[in-house]
Amino acid sequence: MSETGTEPRPLATQLPDPATAQNVRYNPSLEELRDLAAHAETTTEFGSPSYVSEVRSRSADLTKNAVDHEFTDRDRDLLSAAVARAGDREMVCVDRLMGRHPDATFCCRLFVPVDHARIALAWANLFEPADGREPDLYTVQDPDYDETAIRVLPDEGVTAVLGTDYIGEAKKSFLRLFMYRIKQQGGLGLHAGSKRVRVRDADGDLRTVGQVFMGLSATGKSTLTSHGCWLEDPEDATMLQDDVCGLLPDGTVAGSEGEGLFIKTIGLDPDEQPELYAAATHESAVLENVAVDDDGTVHFDEDRYTSNARAIVRRDRLESADEEIDLERLDQVFFITRNPLMPPVAKLDDREAAVAFMLGESIETSAGDPSRAGESIRVVGTNPFIIGSEGEEGNSFQDLIDELDAECYIINTGYLGDESKDIGVEESVTILTEAARGTIEWTDDERTGLTIPDAVPGLEVEEYYVPDHVDDYEAAAADLRAERREYLEQFEDLREEITDAVY
Repeated sequence: MSETGTEPRPLATQLPDPATAQNVRYNPSLEELRDLAAHAETTTEFGSPSYVSEVRSRSADLTKNAVDHEFTDRDRDLLSAAVARAGDREMVCVDRLMGRHPDATFCCRLFVPVDHARIALAWANLFEPADGREPDLYTVQDPDYDETAIRVLPDEGVTAVLGTDYIGEAKKSFLRLFMYRIKQQGGLGLHAGSKRVRVRDADGDLRTVGQVFMGLSATGKSTLTSHGCWLEDPEDATMLQDDVCGLLPDGTVAGSEGEGLFIKTIGLDPDEQPELYAAATHESAVLENVAVDDDGTVHFDEDRYTSNARAIVRRDRLESADEEIDLERLDQVFFITRNPLMPPVAKLDDREAAVAFMLGESIETSAGDPSRAGESIRVVGTNPFIIGSEGEEGNSFQDLIDELDAECYIINTGYLGDESKDIGVEESVTILTEAARGTIEWTDDERTGLTIPDAVPGLEVEEYYVPDHVDDYEAAAADLRAERREYLEQFEDLREEITDAVY
Protein backbone atom coordinates (compact mmCIF):
# COMPACT_ATOMS: atom_id res chain seq x y z
CA MET A 1 0.00 0.00 0.00
CA SER A 2 1.42 3.39 -0.95
CA GLU A 3 1.37 6.51 1.23
CA THR A 4 -1.77 7.66 -0.60
CA GLY A 5 -3.59 4.50 0.42
CA THR A 6 -3.74 3.03 -3.07
CA GLU A 7 -2.11 -0.11 -4.41
CA PRO A 8 0.96 0.56 -6.58
CA ARG A 9 0.54 -0.12 -10.27
CA PRO A 10 1.72 -3.56 -11.43
CA LEU A 11 5.30 -3.37 -12.62
CA ALA A 12 4.43 -4.50 -16.13
CA THR A 13 2.24 -1.43 -16.62
CA GLN A 14 5.17 0.80 -15.62
CA LEU A 15 7.33 -0.43 -18.50
CA PRO A 16 7.57 1.76 -21.60
CA ASP A 17 4.94 1.22 -24.26
CA PRO A 18 7.28 0.08 -27.03
CA ALA A 19 4.90 1.16 -29.76
CA THR A 20 5.08 4.82 -28.66
CA ALA A 21 8.17 5.24 -26.46
CA GLN A 22 10.87 7.35 -28.11
CA ASN A 23 13.70 5.39 -26.48
CA VAL A 24 12.56 1.94 -27.68
CA ARG A 25 13.26 0.14 -30.96
CA TYR A 26 10.28 -2.20 -31.19
CA ASN A 27 10.44 -5.61 -32.87
CA PRO A 28 13.38 -5.02 -35.19
CA SER A 29 14.04 -7.83 -37.65
CA LEU A 30 16.75 -10.41 -37.02
CA GLU A 31 18.89 -8.65 -39.61
CA GLU A 32 18.44 -5.32 -37.83
CA LEU A 33 19.28 -6.90 -34.48
CA ARG A 34 22.48 -8.33 -35.93
CA ASP A 35 23.39 -4.90 -37.30
CA LEU A 36 22.81 -3.38 -33.84
CA ALA A 37 25.11 -6.01 -32.35
CA ALA A 38 27.81 -5.66 -35.03
CA HIS A 39 30.26 -3.96 -32.65
CA ALA A 40 30.41 -7.15 -30.56
CA GLU A 41 30.48 -9.68 -33.40
CA THR A 42 33.22 -11.89 -34.70
CA THR A 43 31.99 -13.37 -37.96
CA THR A 44 32.73 -17.07 -38.22
CA GLU A 45 34.05 -18.99 -41.21
CA PHE A 46 30.44 -20.07 -41.77
CA GLY A 47 29.15 -16.51 -41.95
CA SER A 48 27.39 -16.70 -38.60
CA PRO A 49 27.77 -14.20 -35.74
CA SER A 50 29.79 -15.13 -32.67
CA TYR A 51 29.84 -13.21 -29.39
CA VAL A 52 31.65 -13.42 -26.07
CA SER A 53 29.80 -12.53 -22.88
CA GLU A 54 31.28 -11.35 -19.61
CA VAL A 55 29.11 -13.74 -17.57
CA ARG A 56 29.19 -17.27 -18.91
CA SER A 57 26.63 -19.25 -16.94
CA ARG A 58 23.41 -18.72 -15.03
CA SER A 59 23.60 -16.92 -11.68
CA ALA A 60 21.41 -19.47 -9.90
CA ASP A 61 22.58 -18.50 -6.41
CA LEU A 62 21.59 -14.87 -7.07
CA THR A 63 18.06 -15.71 -8.26
CA LYS A 64 14.98 -15.23 -6.06
CA ASN A 65 11.27 -15.53 -6.74
CA ALA A 66 8.42 -14.12 -4.67
CA VAL A 67 6.78 -17.53 -4.15
CA ASP A 68 9.69 -19.43 -2.59
CA HIS A 69 11.69 -16.60 -1.06
CA GLU A 70 10.86 -13.82 1.33
CA PHE A 71 10.94 -10.67 -0.76
CA THR A 72 12.40 -7.68 1.03
CA ASP A 73 12.07 -4.01 0.15
CA ARG A 74 15.53 -4.36 -1.37
CA ASP A 75 14.29 -7.09 -3.72
CA ARG A 76 11.38 -4.95 -4.86
CA ASP A 77 13.71 -2.00 -5.29
CA LEU A 78 15.78 -4.10 -7.71
CA LEU A 79 12.70 -4.86 -9.79
CA SER A 80 11.66 -1.22 -9.75
CA ALA A 81 15.15 -0.14 -10.76
CA ALA A 82 15.09 -2.46 -13.77
CA VAL A 83 11.75 -1.06 -14.89
CA ALA A 84 12.82 2.56 -14.34
CA ARG A 85 16.08 2.11 -16.25
CA ALA A 86 14.13 0.63 -19.19
CA GLY A 87 12.51 4.03 -19.56
CA ASP A 88 15.75 6.01 -19.31
CA ARG A 89 17.98 4.34 -21.90
CA GLU A 90 17.91 3.42 -25.56
CA MET A 91 16.32 -0.03 -25.53
CA VAL A 92 15.40 -2.87 -27.84
CA CYS A 93 12.04 -4.53 -27.23
CA VAL A 94 11.16 -7.85 -28.83
CA ASP A 95 7.88 -9.77 -28.57
CA ARG A 96 7.79 -13.50 -29.22
CA LEU A 97 5.31 -16.36 -28.75
CA MET A 98 6.28 -19.22 -26.46
CA GLY A 99 4.31 -22.39 -27.18
CA ARG A 100 1.59 -23.22 -29.73
CA HIS A 101 -0.91 -25.29 -27.78
CA PRO A 102 -4.12 -23.34 -27.11
CA ASP A 103 -3.73 -23.99 -23.37
CA ALA A 104 0.00 -23.33 -23.30
CA THR A 105 0.85 -20.30 -25.44
CA PHE A 106 2.22 -17.11 -23.90
CA CYS A 107 3.31 -13.83 -25.43
CA CYS A 108 6.73 -12.82 -24.08
CA ARG A 109 8.23 -9.33 -24.12
CA LEU A 110 11.97 -8.80 -23.66
CA PHE A 111 13.64 -5.44 -23.04
CA VAL A 112 17.45 -5.09 -23.36
CA PRO A 113 19.68 -2.05 -23.88
CA VAL A 114 20.60 -1.44 -27.51
CA ASP A 115 24.28 -1.93 -26.64
CA HIS A 116 23.39 -5.54 -25.77
CA ALA A 117 21.22 -6.24 -28.80
CA ARG A 118 23.03 -9.56 -29.27
CA ILE A 119 20.97 -10.92 -26.34
CA ALA A 120 17.76 -10.02 -28.13
CA LEU A 121 19.10 -11.49 -31.38
CA ALA A 122 19.88 -14.86 -29.80
CA TRP A 123 16.65 -14.98 -27.81
CA ALA A 124 14.51 -14.00 -30.79
CA ASN A 125 15.93 -16.94 -32.75
CA LEU A 126 14.44 -19.38 -30.23
CA PHE A 127 10.79 -18.29 -30.34
CA GLU A 128 8.23 -17.48 -33.00
CA PRO A 129 7.20 -13.92 -33.88
CA ALA A 130 4.25 -12.59 -31.90
CA ASP A 131 0.86 -12.03 -33.50
CA GLY A 132 -0.07 -8.70 -31.96
CA ARG A 133 -1.60 -10.02 -28.75
CA GLU A 134 -0.83 -8.38 -25.42
CA PRO A 135 2.14 -9.83 -23.51
CA ASP A 136 1.67 -12.33 -20.70
CA LEU A 137 5.27 -12.34 -19.48
CA TYR A 138 7.93 -9.63 -19.29
CA THR A 139 11.69 -9.63 -18.77
CA VAL A 140 14.01 -6.65 -18.48
CA GLN A 141 17.67 -7.62 -18.83
CA ASP A 142 20.11 -4.87 -17.88
CA PRO A 143 23.69 -6.17 -18.01
CA ASP A 144 25.16 -2.79 -17.05
CA TYR A 145 23.56 -2.66 -13.59
CA ASP A 146 26.17 -2.55 -10.84
CA GLU A 147 24.85 -5.61 -9.02
CA THR A 148 24.08 -9.10 -10.27
CA ALA A 149 20.57 -10.14 -9.29
CA ILE A 150 17.66 -12.01 -10.88
CA ARG A 151 14.29 -11.27 -9.27
CA VAL A 152 11.03 -12.92 -10.32
CA LEU A 153 7.40 -12.05 -9.63
CA PRO A 154 5.74 -15.27 -10.86
CA ASP A 155 2.15 -14.19 -10.46
CA GLU A 156 2.75 -10.86 -12.19
CA GLY A 157 4.85 -12.54 -14.87
CA VAL A 158 7.75 -10.11 -14.46
CA THR A 159 11.47 -10.89 -14.25
CA ALA A 160 14.38 -8.50 -13.76
CA VAL A 161 17.80 -9.75 -14.88
CA LEU A 162 20.44 -7.36 -13.60
CA GLY A 163 24.21 -7.30 -13.91
CA THR A 164 24.60 -10.26 -16.28
CA ASP A 165 24.82 -10.45 -20.07
CA TYR A 166 24.40 -14.24 -20.28
CA ILE A 167 21.83 -15.14 -22.94
CA GLY A 168 20.63 -18.13 -20.94
CA GLU A 169 19.14 -15.82 -18.31
CA ALA A 170 16.76 -14.29 -20.87
CA LYS A 171 15.78 -17.70 -22.20
CA LYS A 172 15.14 -19.27 -18.80
CA SER A 173 13.33 -16.20 -17.45
CA PHE A 174 10.42 -17.04 -19.72
CA LEU A 175 10.68 -20.84 -19.62
CA ARG A 176 10.63 -20.74 -15.81
CA LEU A 177 7.28 -18.96 -15.89
CA PHE A 178 5.99 -21.20 -18.70
CA MET A 179 6.39 -24.16 -16.36
CA TYR A 180 4.80 -22.27 -13.47
CA ARG A 181 1.73 -21.40 -15.53
CA ILE A 182 1.37 -25.02 -16.71
CA LYS A 183 1.38 -26.17 -13.08
CA GLN A 184 -1.31 -23.65 -12.22
CA GLN A 185 -3.47 -25.33 -14.89
CA GLY A 186 -3.15 -28.77 -13.26
CA GLY A 187 -0.28 -29.99 -15.41
CA LEU A 188 3.45 -30.05 -14.78
CA GLY A 189 6.29 -28.12 -16.36
CA LEU A 190 9.18 -30.37 -17.35
CA HIS A 191 12.82 -29.54 -18.01
CA ALA A 192 12.71 -32.07 -20.81
CA GLY A 193 13.05 -32.81 -24.48
CA SER A 194 10.38 -34.63 -26.48
CA LYS A 195 10.27 -36.67 -29.66
CA ARG A 196 7.91 -38.84 -31.69
CA VAL A 197 9.25 -42.24 -32.75
CA ARG A 198 7.61 -44.45 -35.37
CA VAL A 199 8.99 -48.00 -35.39
CA ARG A 200 8.06 -51.58 -36.18
CA ASP A 201 7.28 -53.69 -33.13
CA ALA A 202 8.19 -57.35 -32.62
CA ASP A 203 5.29 -58.36 -34.89
CA GLY A 204 6.40 -56.02 -37.66
CA ASP A 205 3.53 -53.59 -37.13
CA LEU A 206 4.22 -49.84 -37.16
CA ARG A 207 3.68 -48.11 -33.82
CA THR A 208 4.05 -44.47 -32.82
CA VAL A 209 5.59 -43.74 -29.43
CA GLY A 210 5.86 -40.39 -27.66
CA GLN A 211 9.11 -40.09 -25.67
CA VAL A 212 10.20 -37.46 -23.16
CA PHE A 213 13.75 -37.02 -21.86
CA MET A 214 14.37 -35.40 -18.49
CA GLY A 215 17.91 -34.36 -17.68
CA LEU A 216 20.09 -31.50 -16.56
CA SER A 217 22.03 -29.42 -19.06
CA ALA A 218 24.91 -31.27 -20.77
CA THR A 219 23.81 -34.79 -19.81
CA GLY A 220 22.92 -35.76 -23.37
CA LYS A 221 19.33 -34.52 -23.44
CA SER A 222 19.73 -32.59 -26.69
CA THR A 223 21.72 -35.39 -28.28
CA LEU A 224 19.12 -38.08 -27.51
CA THR A 225 16.15 -35.86 -28.30
CA SER A 226 17.47 -34.79 -31.70
CA HIS A 227 18.93 -38.13 -32.74
CA GLY A 228 17.29 -39.75 -35.76
CA CYS A 229 18.03 -43.25 -34.34
CA TRP A 230 19.43 -44.35 -37.72
CA LEU A 231 15.91 -45.28 -38.82
CA GLU A 232 14.81 -45.63 -42.44
CA ASP A 233 11.38 -45.01 -43.93
CA PRO A 234 8.72 -45.97 -42.93
CA GLU A 235 10.36 -45.85 -39.50
CA ASP A 236 11.48 -42.44 -38.25
CA ALA A 237 12.27 -40.36 -35.19
CA THR A 238 11.40 -36.66 -35.05
CA MET A 239 12.38 -34.13 -32.42
CA LEU A 240 9.61 -31.91 -31.09
CA GLN A 241 11.27 -30.06 -28.19
CA ASP A 242 14.75 -29.84 -26.76
CA ASP A 243 14.56 -28.11 -23.39
CA VAL A 244 11.24 -27.32 -21.69
CA CYS A 245 7.78 -28.86 -22.11
CA GLY A 246 4.44 -28.75 -20.36
CA LEU A 247 2.78 -32.07 -19.46
CA LEU A 248 -0.95 -31.32 -19.59
CA PRO A 249 -3.58 -33.38 -17.72
CA ASP A 250 -4.83 -35.02 -20.94
CA GLY A 251 -1.35 -36.43 -21.69
CA THR A 252 -0.39 -33.84 -24.30
CA VAL A 253 3.17 -32.58 -23.97
CA ALA A 254 3.09 -28.92 -25.01
CA GLY A 255 6.24 -27.48 -26.52
CA SER A 256 7.67 -24.06 -25.71
CA GLU A 257 10.35 -23.11 -28.26
CA GLY A 258 9.17 -23.05 -31.85
CA GLU A 259 12.18 -21.72 -33.75
CA GLY A 260 15.50 -22.78 -32.20
CA LEU A 261 17.60 -24.77 -29.76
CA PHE A 262 20.21 -23.56 -27.26
CA ILE A 263 22.86 -26.30 -27.44
CA LYS A 264 26.24 -26.88 -25.84
CA THR A 265 29.08 -26.98 -28.36
CA ILE A 266 32.04 -28.33 -26.39
CA GLY A 267 32.74 -31.77 -27.83
CA LEU A 268 30.23 -31.31 -30.65
CA ASP A 269 31.13 -34.20 -32.94
CA PRO A 270 30.13 -34.39 -36.63
CA ASP A 271 30.14 -38.20 -36.46
CA GLU A 272 28.13 -38.75 -33.26
CA GLN A 273 25.95 -35.62 -33.56
CA PRO A 274 25.84 -34.90 -37.30
CA GLU A 275 22.58 -32.91 -37.30
CA LEU A 276 23.52 -30.66 -34.39
CA TYR A 277 26.97 -30.12 -35.87
CA ALA A 278 25.52 -29.19 -39.25
CA ALA A 279 23.09 -26.74 -37.64
CA ALA A 280 25.83 -25.15 -35.52
CA THR A 281 28.01 -24.65 -38.58
CA HIS A 282 25.26 -23.03 -40.66
CA GLU A 283 25.20 -19.27 -41.21
CA SER A 284 21.88 -19.05 -39.32
CA ALA A 285 23.45 -20.12 -36.00
CA VAL A 286 24.37 -17.65 -33.26
CA LEU A 287 27.43 -18.61 -31.21
CA GLU A 288 28.12 -17.54 -27.65
CA ASN A 289 31.48 -18.04 -25.93
CA VAL A 290 32.68 -20.49 -28.59
CA ALA A 291 36.40 -20.36 -29.40
CA VAL A 292 36.55 -18.36 -32.63
CA ASP A 293 39.78 -16.92 -34.04
CA ASP A 294 39.98 -13.41 -35.45
CA ASP A 295 39.86 -14.87 -38.96
CA GLY A 296 36.62 -16.69 -38.13
CA THR A 297 38.01 -20.19 -37.59
CA VAL A 298 35.79 -22.06 -35.11
CA HIS A 299 37.12 -24.53 -32.53
CA PHE A 300 34.26 -26.44 -30.93
CA ASP A 301 36.66 -28.65 -28.99
CA GLU A 302 38.37 -25.74 -27.22
CA ASP A 303 37.14 -24.19 -23.96
CA ARG A 304 38.90 -20.88 -24.56
CA TYR A 305 36.26 -18.91 -22.66
CA THR A 306 34.24 -21.58 -20.87
CA SER A 307 33.25 -25.21 -21.14
CA ASN A 308 29.68 -23.86 -21.30
CA ALA A 309 30.09 -22.60 -24.87
CA ARG A 310 26.74 -22.44 -26.67
CA ALA A 311 25.03 -22.12 -30.03
CA ILE A 312 21.50 -21.08 -30.88
CA VAL A 313 20.59 -23.24 -33.86
CA ARG A 314 17.49 -23.16 -36.01
CA ARG A 315 15.00 -26.03 -35.89
CA ASP A 316 14.62 -25.89 -39.65
CA ARG A 317 18.29 -26.86 -40.00
CA LEU A 318 17.64 -30.21 -38.28
CA GLU A 319 16.29 -33.01 -40.44
CA SER A 320 14.99 -34.78 -37.33
CA ALA A 321 13.01 -31.75 -36.13
CA ASP A 322 9.28 -31.96 -36.78
CA GLU A 323 7.25 -28.98 -37.93
CA GLU A 324 5.11 -29.46 -34.82
CA ILE A 325 6.35 -28.84 -31.29
CA ASP A 326 3.55 -30.54 -29.31
CA LEU A 327 3.54 -34.26 -28.57
CA GLU A 328 0.04 -35.67 -28.86
CA ARG A 329 0.51 -38.21 -26.08
CA LEU A 330 3.20 -39.17 -23.58
CA ASP A 331 4.07 -42.89 -23.73
CA GLN A 332 7.60 -43.16 -22.34
CA VAL A 333 9.68 -41.06 -19.93
CA PHE A 334 13.46 -41.39 -19.70
CA PHE A 335 15.32 -39.92 -16.73
CA ILE A 336 18.89 -39.21 -17.85
CA THR A 337 21.52 -39.77 -15.18
CA ARG A 338 25.27 -40.12 -15.01
CA ASN A 339 25.35 -42.00 -11.72
CA PRO A 340 28.03 -44.72 -12.16
CA LEU A 341 26.05 -47.15 -9.97
CA MET A 342 23.11 -47.14 -12.36
CA PRO A 343 22.79 -49.52 -15.33
CA PRO A 344 22.50 -48.32 -18.92
CA VAL A 345 18.72 -48.56 -18.46
CA ALA A 346 16.24 -49.71 -15.82
CA LYS A 347 12.45 -49.86 -15.99
CA LEU A 348 10.52 -48.14 -13.19
CA ASP A 349 7.02 -48.45 -11.77
CA ASP A 350 5.09 -45.24 -11.06
CA ARG A 351 6.37 -44.90 -7.47
CA GLU A 352 9.98 -45.55 -8.52
CA ALA A 353 9.49 -43.07 -11.34
CA ALA A 354 8.42 -40.47 -8.78
CA VAL A 355 11.59 -41.33 -6.82
CA ALA A 356 13.69 -40.79 -9.96
CA PHE A 357 11.86 -37.50 -10.55
CA MET A 358 12.59 -36.31 -7.01
CA LEU A 359 16.21 -37.47 -7.00
CA GLY A 360 17.11 -35.87 -10.33
CA GLU A 361 20.56 -37.41 -10.05
CA SER A 362 23.27 -36.21 -12.36
CA ILE A 363 26.65 -34.58 -12.56
CA GLU A 364 27.00 -30.81 -12.20
CA THR A 365 27.97 -29.11 -15.43
CA SER A 366 29.39 -25.73 -16.36
CA ALA A 367 25.90 -24.67 -17.45
CA GLY A 368 24.78 -24.67 -13.83
CA ASP A 369 27.65 -24.02 -11.42
CA PRO A 370 31.06 -24.09 -13.13
CA SER A 371 32.83 -24.20 -9.76
CA ARG A 372 31.18 -27.59 -9.06
CA ALA A 373 31.44 -29.09 -12.55
CA GLY A 374 31.90 -32.86 -12.31
CA GLU A 375 30.38 -33.23 -8.84
CA SER A 376 27.43 -35.53 -8.17
CA ILE A 377 24.26 -33.51 -7.62
CA ARG A 378 20.52 -33.98 -7.13
CA VAL A 379 17.96 -31.57 -8.57
CA VAL A 380 14.25 -32.31 -8.24
CA GLY A 381 12.80 -33.06 -11.67
CA THR A 382 16.29 -32.37 -13.08
CA ASN A 383 14.69 -28.93 -13.12
CA PRO A 384 16.45 -26.03 -11.34
CA PHE A 385 13.58 -23.71 -12.31
CA ILE A 386 10.74 -25.08 -10.15
CA ILE A 387 8.56 -22.46 -8.46
CA GLY A 388 6.58 -23.77 -5.48
CA SER A 389 6.70 -26.97 -3.41
CA GLU A 390 9.12 -29.52 -4.81
CA GLY A 391 7.48 -32.35 -2.86
CA GLU A 392 4.11 -31.54 -4.41
CA GLU A 393 5.77 -31.67 -7.83
CA GLY A 394 6.78 -35.28 -7.11
CA ASN A 395 3.25 -36.16 -6.03
CA SER A 396 1.81 -34.54 -9.15
CA PHE A 397 4.27 -36.38 -11.36
CA GLN A 398 3.24 -39.75 -9.90
CA ASP A 399 -0.44 -38.93 -10.31
CA LEU A 400 -0.02 -37.87 -13.95
CA ILE A 401 2.14 -40.86 -14.87
CA ASP A 402 -0.26 -43.26 -13.17
CA GLU A 403 -3.28 -41.69 -14.87
CA LEU A 404 -1.61 -41.75 -18.28
CA ASP A 405 -0.18 -45.26 -17.82
CA ALA A 406 3.17 -44.07 -19.16
CA GLU A 407 6.28 -46.27 -19.11
CA CYS A 408 9.23 -44.82 -17.19
CA TYR A 409 12.91 -45.61 -17.40
CA ILE A 410 16.19 -44.35 -15.99
CA ILE A 411 19.00 -44.25 -18.53
CA ASN A 412 22.69 -43.77 -17.75
CA THR A 413 24.59 -41.78 -20.40
CA GLY A 414 27.88 -41.77 -18.50
CA TYR A 415 29.93 -44.76 -17.41
CA LEU A 416 29.75 -47.72 -15.05
CA GLY A 417 31.76 -48.03 -11.85
CA ASP A 418 35.16 -46.42 -11.75
CA GLU A 419 34.98 -45.35 -15.40
CA SER A 420 35.55 -48.97 -16.38
CA LYS A 421 32.75 -49.12 -18.95
CA ASP A 422 31.61 -46.17 -21.02
CA ILE A 423 28.04 -45.91 -22.28
CA GLY A 424 28.18 -44.13 -25.62
CA VAL A 425 25.61 -42.50 -27.84
CA GLU A 426 25.28 -45.66 -29.94
CA GLU A 427 24.39 -47.76 -26.91
CA SER A 428 21.91 -45.21 -25.56
CA VAL A 429 20.18 -44.73 -28.92
CA THR A 430 19.91 -48.49 -29.36
CA ILE A 431 18.17 -48.72 -25.98
CA LEU A 432 15.75 -45.90 -26.84
CA THR A 433 14.87 -47.47 -30.17
CA GLU A 434 14.28 -50.95 -28.79
CA ALA A 435 12.26 -49.55 -25.87
CA ALA A 436 10.03 -47.86 -28.44
CA ARG A 437 9.71 -51.13 -30.36
CA GLY A 438 8.91 -53.02 -27.15
CA THR A 439 11.57 -55.62 -27.93
CA ILE A 440 13.65 -55.36 -24.72
CA GLU A 441 13.35 -58.43 -22.48
CA TRP A 442 13.24 -57.39 -18.83
CA THR A 443 14.16 -59.18 -15.63
CA ASP A 444 13.79 -58.30 -11.95
CA ASP A 445 17.41 -58.44 -10.82
CA GLU A 446 17.80 -59.43 -7.17
CA ARG A 447 21.31 -58.09 -6.76
CA THR A 448 20.59 -54.56 -7.99
CA GLY A 449 16.95 -54.51 -6.89
CA LEU A 450 16.07 -53.07 -10.30
CA THR A 451 14.18 -54.19 -13.37
CA ILE A 452 16.95 -54.34 -15.97
CA PRO A 453 17.30 -55.77 -19.49
CA ASP A 454 17.92 -59.46 -19.93
CA ALA A 455 18.29 -58.88 -23.66
CA VAL A 456 18.41 -55.83 -25.96
CA PRO A 457 18.57 -56.39 -29.74
CA GLY A 458 21.84 -55.02 -31.08
CA LEU A 459 23.49 -54.69 -27.66
CA GLU A 460 25.63 -57.14 -25.66
CA VAL A 461 23.80 -56.14 -22.51
CA GLU A 462 25.61 -58.61 -20.25
CA GLU A 463 28.75 -56.50 -20.67
CA TYR A 464 26.98 -53.64 -18.87
CA TYR A 465 25.97 -55.41 -15.66
CA VAL A 466 26.86 -52.80 -13.03
CA PRO A 467 27.97 -55.11 -10.17
CA ASP A 468 30.69 -56.49 -12.45
CA HIS A 469 32.21 -53.00 -12.69
CA VAL A 470 32.07 -51.90 -9.02
CA ASP A 471 34.24 -53.15 -6.16
CA ASP A 472 32.02 -54.23 -3.25
CA TYR A 473 28.88 -53.31 -5.14
CA GLU A 474 26.52 -54.30 -2.32
CA ALA A 475 28.10 -51.83 0.13
CA ALA A 476 28.16 -49.04 -2.45
CA ALA A 477 24.52 -49.67 -3.40
CA ALA A 478 23.42 -49.77 0.25
CA ASP A 479 25.15 -46.46 0.93
CA LEU A 480 23.52 -44.94 -2.14
CA ARG A 481 20.03 -46.06 -1.09
CA ALA A 482 20.57 -44.65 2.40
CA GLU A 483 21.70 -41.31 0.93
CA ARG A 484 18.71 -41.24 -1.38
CA ARG A 485 16.23 -41.95 1.40
CA GLU A 486 17.77 -39.26 3.61
CA TYR A 487 17.50 -36.81 0.72
CA LEU A 488 13.84 -37.63 0.03
CA GLU A 489 12.88 -37.31 3.70
CA GLN A 490 13.61 -33.57 3.62
CA PHE A 491 10.55 -32.95 1.43
CA GLU A 492 7.68 -32.66 3.90
CA ASP A 493 5.02 -32.55 1.18
CA LEU A 494 6.24 -35.72 -0.55
CA ARG A 495 4.06 -38.79 -0.05
CA GLU A 496 5.56 -41.46 2.20
CA GLU A 497 4.85 -44.18 -0.39
CA ILE A 498 7.25 -42.43 -2.74
CA THR A 499 10.00 -42.18 -0.14
CA ASP A 500 9.47 -45.88 0.68
CA ALA A 501 9.96 -46.80 -2.99
CA VAL A 502 13.60 -45.65 -3.04
CA TYR A 503 15.76 -47.97 -5.12
